[in-house]
Amino acid sequence: NAMSRSEGREERYQVSGERETWTGFSCMGYRLPTEAEWEYAAKAGTELKYSGSDNLPEVGWFLENSGRGTKPVAQLAPNQWGLYDMSGNVWEFVWDWYAKDGYVDRSGVTDPIGPDTGKRHVYRGGCWKLGEFGSRVSYRYGISPTDHHNFVGIRLARTAN
Repeated sequence: NAMSRSEGREERYQVSGERETWTGFSCMGYRLPTEAEWEYAAKAGTELKYSGSDNLPEVGWFLENSGRGTKPVAQLAPNQWGLYDMSGNVWEFVWDWYAKDGYVDRSGVTDPIGPDTGKRHVYRGGCWKLGEFGSRVSYRYGISPTDHHNFVGIRLARTAN
């Protein structure tokens, strides 16, 4: 919402206590991507294991090459659409609530969104403190929206005009 306000755009989220809601895709403000949007961007039209390569050290910071810490963005190769660090470096928090099979159950739906409620949001992409397995484009996990870690971040999205 702060980024949207800074550019005079409509705010995407309403927060009341521990409950947050969003205004939907028609809002032109900044937001977290949905899990489906994140995966689409990470794959960039490919079937590669990691975002941009089948060889993680080319595109991502993980346990074996990170020096056990976050790295500045764009130090390694981007994926085929020019997006950096979608595999490794920091987990990326997305809008969808986590359910073990919530995303898979909706695979036949165009642009699926996860469950309407939950206790944990999905995060994707892996991070500097995990091995290669957690950085695969297909790997997903859940985290409480109130947790704070130095290996979780965000990537903002905005619906195209």
